Amino acid sequence: MKKKPRLAILTGGGDCPGINAVIRAVTKKAILDQGMEVIGIADGYHGLVKNRYRKLRYNDVSGILTLGGTILGTSKVANPYRYPVGQGKNLRFSDLSRRVINNLRRLKVDCMVCIGGDGTLGIAYQLFKDGVAIVGVPKTIDNDIRGTDVTFGFNSAVTIATEGIDRVHTTAQSHHRIMIVEVMGHQAGWVALHSGVAGGGDIILIPEIPYDVEVIAQRVKERNRKGKRFSIVVIAEGARPQGGNVAIQRIVQESADAVRLGGIGFILGEQLERITGLQTRTVVMGHLQRGGSPTAFDRVLATELGTTAMELVEKRKFGQMVGLSGARLVNVPLKIVAQGPRLVPLNHRLISSARSVGTCFGA
Repeated sequence: MKKKPRLAILTGGGDCPGINAVIRAVTKKAILDQGMEVIGIADGYHGLVKNRYRKLRYNDVSGILTLGGTILGTSKVANPYRYPVGQGKNLRFSDLSRRVINNLRRLKVDCMVCIGGDGTLGIAYQLFKDGVAIVGVPKTIDNDIRGTDVTFGFNSAVTIATEGIDRVHTTAQSHHRIMIVEVMGHQAGWVALHSGVAGGGDIILIPEIPYDVEVIAQRVKERNRKGKRFSIVVIAEGARPQGGNVAIQRIVQESADAVRLGGIGFILGEQLERITGLQTRTVVMGHLQRGGSPTAFDRVLATELGTTAMELVEKRKFGQMVGLSGARLVNVPLKIVAQGPRLVPLNHRLISSARSVGTCFGA
């Protein structure tokens, strides 16, 4: 019998709603349209290093469209080109990429679909240069991947963050407080910008616009003088004051991206309470933004990205990522994706729109 072509699927980086929808789309199209065997790699690049995997059949991916997370598991620390070995003072890094490539050959994998953010897809680009046939699918709540206007997971995260902002409005009004909502986004302000506008944030602070705490305090005082005895501040975890630094929650030495951001909302809250004399409370949305079922938008986008990725596989257009440009699905070289995060441009129309309705950006 003729050997069926074999496809591997890998999910890397932080989890987010919609990953399972992509796994479902890729697997079903691979089996139904292209007659392929599908191998699911466990726990991101860890699975390639440790040779952990399982076969995915049609029934294995039925019913997972609405599930958050990833049925394959994931990892934010497993980079085969800089793989952590040992712990603590004995921690060192080794290049295990050759082992990964050999494991794929032993599995008789013809090509691989990598679902991840710029870190995961940057590693995918390195593997592609080393001879692995790869197609990428952009996944992150941060929406910061080059080559696509939108990533799946972003809409779900913004929806959850907006709901959180909506809920603090009532307690802010009741107690005449400054309420600060800290959201994720890493180095980019997309989540804060979109949820801040959607939630009617009075002040939105993003990494791309370093803020002046005195400007923020002045805006809060102005609102009080006009009878608005509360203020809603939406702040990205990567926001920083002018001339200052980001707030670092902890360092994960074994990770390729060792810095974990967080806590800037509490720092700003203490400063505003001291300057304005108004009670201030901080809410950190944190991993609530990553969990739960994907929105309808993300389910549709994930399905389209997954099936289009398989079209690239069929046409043997490897070294590419599927992206969304306007309303069109496009393919983008992984080389571009690997160049680093896509930040919010200062001339973005949503910043202009927010300023037009009186939103302050702290500068």
